[in-house]
Amino acid sequence: MPIQLSPDVSLTTIEDLDIEGRLVLIRVDFNTPIADGRVADDTRIRAALPTIQYALKKNARVILVSHLGRPKGKEVEALSLAPVGDVLAEHLGQEVTLSDRPLGEASAFLSQNLKEGEVLLLENVRFHGGETKNNEHLARELAAFTDFYINDAFGTAHRAHASTTGITQFIHEGVAAGYLMVEEVRALSQVLNAKRSELVAVIGGAKVSDKISILKSLVLRANSVLVGGAMAYTFLAAQGHEVGSSLVEEEHLKTAQELLAFAQERGVNIILPVDHLAAAEFNESAIPVSIDQIDIPDGLMGLDIGPKTIAAFQEVISHAQVLMWNGPMGVFEWPSFSTGTFAIAEAFASSEAYSVVGGGDSVRAIHESGLADQVGHISTGGGASLEFLEGKPLPGIEAIIKRDAELTALKEELDRELAAQPKVANIDSH
Repeated sequence: MPIQLSPDVSLTTIEDLDIEGRLVLIRVDFNTPIADGRVADDTRIRAALPTIQYALKKNARVILVSHLGRPKGKEVEALSLAPVGDVLAEHLGQEVTLSDRPLGEASAFLSQNLKEGEVLLLENVRFHGGETKNNEHLARELAAFTDFYINDAFGTAHRAHASTTGITQFIHEGVAAGYLMVEEVRALSQVLNAKRSELVAVIGGAKVSDKISILKSLVLRANSVLVGGAMAYTFLAAQGHEVGSSLVEEEHLKTAQELLAFAQERGVNIILPVDHLAAAEFNESAIPVSIDQIDIPDGLMGLDIGPKTIAAFQEVISHAQVLMWNGPMGVFEWPSFSTGTFAIAEAFASSEAYSVVGGGDSVRAIHESGLADQVGHISTGGGASLEFLEGKPLPGIEAIIKRDAELTALKEELDRELAAQPKVANIDSH
């Protein structure tokens, strides 16, 4: 059954299509970290498995499309999907064929000669310069490979690219969302549609400028917004506090002041650190200095939230019914300054609220804490999840909805025309 996004809008899923034995092109997000020619983290590959495995159970002939990194239209050997194909083959327990290019006669030949239950992985789609430009030629070529199109790449759903939006215009059998896309939409919708009294958001990371839009949205939607990480020092400086040599975006002090004033008008609590863990230099081996006050002395920079802040954040989190976390509380990659971030992970895991964790560093932290299985949902989306929570329409999702409506209308029109045709009498020749 399609999932209902609103009373008037639904999102068709892979299970709504009759893909038995057919060619199915699935846009996945295999943008994984590669180190020394090997996949360093297979989270995104594993996230795509349910959709791929469903298609294989239906004996579909599966074509996978993904990008990796930013090759800017050039064939960069270090950004080949070959290592990804090897890991995917291990997870699926079967061979995965990799084309040498995303398009071309060889790729077309491989796709058209796929047998039922086989998998073809097209080479990095961003090796073609038209991908990020939503090039019509590339979109048409990709569509020509397949009968059905499935978008399961939520992480790129906020980009209007050839393989996420353009392709849908040239698919004639059916378009739909995969399991990961559906899971992301359902989970993030719970945050987006939460009552204001229920929602508590934790926002961290380095820069206010990266998260102005989501902060404005949260001030409209949340009861409390807990701010940590380096971005907290811009807010503290905007309030007139001393922040030592901590990272401050001087050009966004006014923005921070406006956000604080907006929150006060709305009766929303923006809760900032009241103590810190600091150091004299930005170095992993730097000696941590505990600052038991809001102001940070000259010569020191804040690198993590302090114990009083941790306790205050945990108290607010414990009363929430819906939780959202994006961004670390400090330089958690360094053991000496990881306490605050992992304390948030523990608070989320122990809460009975529905919880969503998104953003690369937050996702890494929840996994490293060993508590990933104790939160409601871990988003693979990054920028896409933030834009969804801002209430912005995502092009990758909108394209599916629009094309599905067009195909449904065409089918209904054809059915009406067939029904209106006069029936030919069956004359018995005997």
